[in-house]
Amino acid sequence: MLDIQLHEGLRNADKRDWKQLGAITGEAFSEDPVNLWIFGERKALAPTFSTLAKYLYLPHGICHLAGDEGAAMWALNSKRKELGALPTLALVWILLQKGSNSAARRAIAAGEAMAREHPAGEHLYLFTIGTRAAARGKGVGKRLITPSLAAADRACLPCYLENSNPANTGFYMSHGFERMKLFEPGPGAPPLEAMWREPRSSYNYPRDSE
Repeated sequence: MLDIQLHEGLRNADKRDWKQLGAITGEAFSEDPVNLWIFGERKALAPTFSTLAKYLYLPHGICHLAGDEGAAMWALNSKRKELGALPTLALVWILLQKGSNSAARRAIAAGEAMAREHPAGEHLYLFTIGTRAAARGKGVGKRLITPSLAAADRACLPCYLENSNPANTGFYMSHGFERMKLFEPGPGAPPLEAMWREPRSSYNYPRDSE
């Protein structure tokens, strides 16, 4: 297990927090090009991310909350799991009820594309990180991401993510991520940016509330 030393104001999420993780992440991704292409309707975002938090990232990953302002979901690549049959059915039902036409088909295609492009080998995978609209520009994202990156550095572990919004490229690059490639999660979709970060021997990880 990684030794993640959380900043003040952050906490480890537990199994009771699945709806809050989904609500924060859904709001954070409400203008995200790839997610809007997949789901078509913003109202599908929060319940989808809540379901993934409940069945994948809380039991098998690492989830952090910054009050009700921000959330992050991570997983060690060796511990990543597939969504089981019943949770998959629940997710398809959400997409049929709350997504636009063919949202379920696009979600399946995107998941398959992401699986194909996902690098092998041990690494820390950042599935989602985001903040409420009212919390943007306050350094919440920085406080959320740096403890896990510092822990990965101490463990000599690289990190990987798929950036679904070009507006966030600079943020990730400022924390050491570099572009591996662009790939389409489905026909006609906006591109996903696969990004990789090698572990660093020294890095400035502030313990304050920047």
